[in-house]
Amino acid sequence: MDEQTKKTGTPPEKTAPNTKRKLAMPDTYIIVAIIVLVMAALTWVIPPGTYDYQEVDVNGRMKSIAVDGTFHYLDESESNPTGFIAYFKSLYTGCVDAADIIFVIFTCAGTFGILVKTGAFHAGIGTVLRKMGKKDILLVPILMSIFALGSSLFGMLTEFYGFIPLMVGLGVAMGYDAMYGFAIIALGEYVGFMGATLNPYTVGVAQAIAGVPIYSATGFRAIALAGFILASSAYVIFYGMRIKKNPRLSVVDGYESIHALNKQELEQYTMDTRAVLIIIDVLATLGVLMYGMMKLGWGYGELAGLFLVMSMIAAGIAGWTPNRWVDEFIAGVKTIVWGGLLTGVAKAIVVVMDDAHIKDTIIFALSNGLDRLPSMVSAQTMLVAQTMLNFFIPSGSGQAAATMPIMAPLADMLGVSRQVACLAFQFGDGLSNLVWPTCGCVIICALGGIPIQKWWRWFLPLAGILFVMQMAFIALAMVIDL
Repeated sequence: MDEQTKKTGTPPEKTAPNTKRKLAMPDTYIIVAIIVLVMAALTWVIPPGTYDYQEVDVNGRMKSIAVDGTFHYLDESESNPTGFIAYFKSLYTGCVDAADIIFVIFTCAGTFGILVKTGAFHAGIGTVLRKMGKKDILLVPILMSIFALGSSLFGMLTEFYGFIPLMVGLGVAMGYDAMYGFAIIALGEYVGFMGATLNPYTVGVAQAIAGVPIYSATGFRAIALAGFILASSAYVIFYGMRIKKNPRLSVVDGYESIHALNKQELEQYTMDTRAVLIIIDVLATLGVLMYGMMKLGWGYGELAGLFLVMSMIAAGIAGWTPNRWVDEFIAGVKTIVWGGLLTGVAKAIVVVMDDAHIKDTIIFALSNGLDRLPSMVSAQTMLVAQTMLNFFIPSGSGQAAATMPIMAPLADMLGVSRQVACLAFQFGDGLSNLVWPTCGCVIICALGGIPIQKWWRWFLPLAGILFVMQMAFIALAMVIDL
């Protein structure tokens, strides 16, 4: 018996002498760290620059708006390109800057862990599955439309965070996989942003800055939204049908989801009084949260606080002791630590750009490159530019404030209506949120326990389809003189 077998009880693996090792996919952290490194290298190449900014009241909120025509390069002494130590420091600074969302992720994970352990969600999902029977495929367009309407009408994103683990578990329980359930809510949220009708954070801000009537062309955007939902639902349904026939085709095959729910186990739960009260607790909390965020200006702090209260009430209804609440909360947080910290590492990309003052230089270069193009081509190029700019400005209202003061007058010069310029911004911001690691996809993947490289592999073909649809809607808008 060799030495390894004596120590571990497991014989060493035997490999064929000429067998080539399969190239392993880099860990998500490695992928994001490489992107930070590339951006750090660009800080030594791209010259620093800035626009002048002014505080402007936009729909009742003060925004720092770029002033068109004021871009100027800065002296090299004002730039801080990223060196060796600064690169690793940026990873730390990114985590500090993203502390608010990191703790929201931890709070959501801990809260969801408690709600699952009470059995209320098991009872609720089990009831839904029994009612739907073999018609569970209808849940895809129904649920996706609900999430999309929340984003499209009210700009809801963070309000849905608590549903992400639930949707992942639902996808597994229905006999599909974690990606199936995750895609329903992820696509619903951001397709709603992409096809926003009355979203105050994107449409409202962009149209106000561009000087077009607020919420004009809502009907056109509603048609676009319906098209995006149909395409996304069909993609998810087709994927589900494939993996039902052959589970090995699952993009997360071999990956054990931290939120998985077992269908046979679910069917054993019934909606007793405690389960009903806990679900009422959840729905009431989400209702208060939506009102607070839309009407009272609440943010991450209030969201985290409400989720803590919700979990405490649920634990009390379930008859738990305070000590058990703590134990279950910590256990839930442990499942998502990797994803929370990944959000901070991704934030380092923005930290590097801000330190070197290259963000405005990139905006200026992309907008300047639109000159001397036919109007139809210019409109499509604006879509491409806004899609790229969302990598550097991962905020809908922030991107509108930084780019629309430049894009709106530029549209006049290019023969593109300002309404189309707003549409290009809206489309570019919405879709790329699901692609760029600086944006929301890192956060929702963390909450869903989905490795971001698995998400990219699954979503990028659909992203190409949706981008072509965006171009078609932009062309249509130009043809009908929107």
